Amino acid sequence: RTLGGKLAYSLYQNDPEPREPDQTPPPANEHSMQWKNGRLEIRAKLDKVTGAKYEALLDPLAKPRPDTGEGPDPRTRSQREGDALAELIELMLRADQLPEHGGEPVTMTVTMRYEDLVKQVGEAMLDTGEHLPADQLRRVACDAGIIPAVLGGEGQPLDIGRKTRTFPARIRRALVLRDRGCAFPGCDRPPRHCDGHHVRHWADGGDTSVDNAVLLCRQHHTLIHQSKWEVRMITGIPTFYAPAWLDPQRTPRRNLINTA
Repeated sequence: RTLGGKLAYSLYQNDPEPREPDQTPPPANEHSMQWKNGRLEIRAKLDKVTGAKYEALLDPLAKPRPDTGEGPDPRTRSQREGDALAELIELMLRADQLPEHGGEPVTMTVTMRYEDLVKQVGEAMLDTGEHLPADQLRRVACDAGIIPAVLGGEGQPLDIGRKTRTFPARIRRALVLRDRGCAFPGCDRPPRHCDGHHVRHWADGGDTSVDNAVLLCRQHHTLIHQSKWEVRMITGIPTFYAPAWLDPQRTPRRNLINTA
């Protein structure tokens, strides 16, 4: 027995003692990002627990979209997951518990001439130095915090106004009660995944009110800004009209899922 104990100790002398806790640190989470050709490339390695949480967040948002009259969802799985990540980012930007950056909640700075925003021409510049087309900026500006700035002839800031949200909380609450989620016909996205959209954009003189607003998910908000789909308020209810190539009669449509 004594010889066996000595033999076992000599064979396993580098192993931890019985009941000794494992001193190997868990693998660290890794994340890297780099701008290439106007797109941000992201790579990440997550531990098992964080990875499982990430999948649980992403999967519901990455499911194929319901057919809203344009056919089945044409996106690949990787495209659906990319759009799901974009939705997660927008959800986080609407949260009220984000860490502060430079003494204020996380803020993205966009610079553009007001005249170009109204005419939907040109590009805006992000604080990263990247550029954003005017039509995309109009979608972002629909429901964002706006800080007006007056610049001098050489671009130096002369006056910075106060930050105000285009849709204050009281109006958003009213939109949630009325629309109950994305108002686009056939869409079932809940209110927390939706932006407020100006039926007539504020840059064109549209007011920020319940009668000039509708809740739209990210997909359909982008669709309204970048296609011939139209939304109008008929007797106080958001009503949608497909482009003529899809519906020559342009039959008015409403979302019956959220109003049922």
